[in-house]
Amino acid sequence: MTTQANNSHEYDVKRFGRVGVLYGGDSAEREVSLMSGQGVFDALAAAGVDVHLFDTAKHSLAALADQGFDRVFIALHGRYGEDGTIQGALELLGIPYTGSGVMASSLAMDKIMTKRIWLQHGLPTPAFALLDGQKSLALARDDLGLPLIVKPPHEGSTLGLTKVTEAAQMRDAYTLAARFDRQVMAEAFIDGRELTVPVLGGHTDARALPVIEIIAPDGNYDYEHKYHSDATQYLCPAPLDAALERKLRDLAVRAYETLGCEGWGRADIMLDADQQPWLLEMNTSPGMTSHSLVPMSAAQAGLNYTQLCLEILAQASCKVVFDRTAVGPTSQPSNQEEA
Repeated sequence: MTTQANNSHEYDVKRFGRVGVLYGGDSAEREVSLMSGQGVFDALAAAGVDVHLFDTAKHSLAALADQGFDRVFIALHGRYGEDGTIQGALELLGIPYTGSGVMASSLAMDKIMTKRIWLQHGLPTPAFALLDGQKSLALARDDLGLPLIVKPPHEGSTLGLTKVTEAAQMRDAYTLAARFDRQVMAEAFIDGRELTVPVLGGHTDARALPVIEIIAPDGNYDYEHKYHSDATQYLCPAPLDAALERKLRDLAVRAYETLGCEGWGRADIMLDADQQPWLLEMNTSPGMTSHSLVPMSAAQAGLNYTQLCLEILAQASCKVVFDRTAVGPTSQPSNQEEA
């Protein structure tokens, strides 16, 4: 059985073998992951893939090893699923998986490290500061000005995020963010248009999908407006002139490549009044729910939900060792000295 995945490729779904969809998990984004995983499972099953759901919060790594999966689709979000943790376990188990590897997943999940790498490569991202006490709150407020954003750097879905518009809010904003993370960061607020750009592919063939503009009520694109409310508007493709759209898509690919991402991802960008884009974060395991943005953009590019899932699944791989037969206890370095 073959299923068309895009205009030029067809996938023999039988070659995927036994496929696991990893979903659920223990992070604060469990609810979203359950929806994403179910959507991916339904699409792959309809395409004829031998697919099975696997909740990493309910079953152990030993159980995962015993499943006999030939590859897995990671539909986990947040800690333990998007941060390199499960990716490292899958490398050890030798199970090919979708998305970025250990290092890129870990870097992208850490917004502080992401910013440092982007800045090193000359990519635009808002100024930021680490918060580590009452004194740092005042310093950050003075350095970044108001309004500013306070958030946990290792969470997604805007969990623990506060837009601070006056000094009296700083303490509560810090307390909320600290509930989700051992670190707290402040970031300069960029007033402008909220955009996101999905990216598909590997290190050498990454391509950006159409840009989406997000228009949330009162500019508040929080957890509720992301996943449950129908009040948020999504403009896809975003109303941009051709040159600016190319610039944004090129920027998303560069942001993706500098972190070493592969498989798929989504760059979140703010566009200020001067048409200057500012990179906010890179998501390496984006949502796949009915409200999610990657499927929306892919549809605009001619890939329906099932085709998108198949394309992502087809790229599943182990990243640390490509040929496991070339390593192991019996292999010897060619320059090893004789005893």
